[in-house]
Amino acid sequence: MPRNICCLLSLFCTLASAFAQAAAPKRVAVLDFDYATVSTSVLQIFGSNQDIGKGITDMLVNRFVKDQAYRVIERKALDKILAEQNFSNSDRADPNTAAKLAKVLGVDAIVIGSITQFGRDDKHIGLGGAGGHLGAYGLGGLGKKDSKAVVVITARIISTETAEILASEEGKGESKRSGMNMGGGGGNWAGGGGGALDMGSSNFGATIIGEAVHQAVDNLAVALEQDAGRLPTTVVHLTGEIADVSGNTLIINIGSKSGVQVGSKLAVKHFVREVKDPATGKVIKRVTTPLGEMTITEVDADSATGTFAGSAPPKVGDSVESVQ
Repeated sequence: MPRNICCLLSLFCTLASAFAQAAAPKRVAVLDFDYATVSTSVLQIFGSNQDIGKGITDMLVNRFVKDQAYRVIERKALDKILAEQNFSNSDRADPNTAAKLAKVLGVDAIVIGSITQFGRDDKHIGLGGAGGHLGAYGLGGLGKKDSKAVVVITARIISTETAEILASEEGKGESKRSGMNMGGGGGNWAGGGGGALDMGSSNFGATIIGEAVHQAVDNLAVALEQDAGRLPTTVVHLTGEIADVSGNTLIINIGSKSGVQVGSKLAVKHFVREVKDPATGKVIKRVTTPLGEMTITEVDADSATGTFAGSAPPKVGDSVESVQ
């Protein structure tokens, strides 16, 4: 093949690879939204405390996944890390704490937010009734000739490296009906009287408050997806050592705290010798021999397990590092 054609093919492959990396969706973690500001309204509407922060977060994540705007940490994996890091609900709105968590998760950014309005528009709807509340689901609710539900959600995208707020957006939803209460009457969308609220259910979505929630989440998702280009790409370089070898199964001495994730691929190398500066005695280079590659299948806080494939079996003490 002529040399100029080879050069063009090489350039094309390089550009294609660079474009693919640039176009790949950024990886984010979405923390459960804080709803402390509207907790009283939540109690009035549903008759019991419901974690609407978790429900709205799940709806937003589903939208991200559907639109393929971001790659999102799976909830079970996120909850596991939160438990390991003793991350409390009160930390959800703190950018500095969120940024530290994002480094552990190995994501490009983290999304935190809060629900600032949920239920009523004070300018247009009077509370009514002797009890002064909107009515609890399952008890018939407070009948209104003209009802209006309003939901407002705010969210911020936090930089992993600096805790800087890369973007701040708001989503608002409204729904109006005549002769309806806030719950919409009947159904089992709130778990059949005091159970867990399923905000993703069609029954909830058909209520006046459900319509407002869906509209607010959709508007917020559109705004956040438009901010995807502001996110930097986080490159985590991993280095560690093999702690145990059993056939082609390896256990290494670094885990989620270092940024290891299920699916990560690590180069496995056999240590040969150290090269030292003759003047200072300082180690200036470690000479290694490539053995193969390890694919991570399970991750704990301080260790990870994976499957090895390569030319020669590794040993305890051999090194692993990010594939270049």
